[in-house]
Amino acid sequence: MLGEALAAVLVAMVALWLVLDPLLRPRISRSAAYEPLDPEETSKGIALAALKEIEFDRETGKLSDADYELLKTKYTAEAVEALREEQGAVSNDIEALIAAKLRALRSASAATSLDSAPLGSSQSTSVSASACGGCGPRPEPDAIFCSSCGGRLAANAPCSRCGAALLPGSRFCEGCGRPVAA
Repeated sequence: MLGEALAAVLVAMVALWLVLDPLLRPRISRSAAYEPLDPEETSKGIALAALKEIEFDRETGKLSDADYELLKTKYTAEAVEALREEQGAVSNDIEALIAAKLRALRSASAATSLDSAPLGSSQSTSVSASACGGCGPRPEPDAIFCSSCGGRLAANAPCSRCGAALLPGSRFCEGCGRPVAA
């Protein structure tokens, strides 16, 4: 009998805890999942829907021509303003993306010029570029063919890293071991 009473009290306490726990414990707020706006919930969507609605009302005879012109002017102005705001936001995003890409390219270019500079030289020293017999020096230091005329560049051009003369057909610089463009 005592065991049954003890079990009943234990079950009652568990039931009471299950009921009171959500009331006493602070609720943990969870952030809602991102849901993009419905196009009709934006200012542009509202204005365009209103334009469609007044067009329908005029065609069904619910709206006079004077009221139609007044409402069309109003909602057209709202739609144009919403489109301008949207276009401004898009162009700002594009400008930010372009600026970030430009910074990344410039930093990569600076790192490449430091990597390709001869050993023991400063960054301001220009890298010796390949030279074409007909067109002159080329801006591409590791080019095999001239970008202007397509002719083969001199095979014994200096190494772009250490400046040592490269032997014809060599795959690596004998001075620094850097791979040479094939």
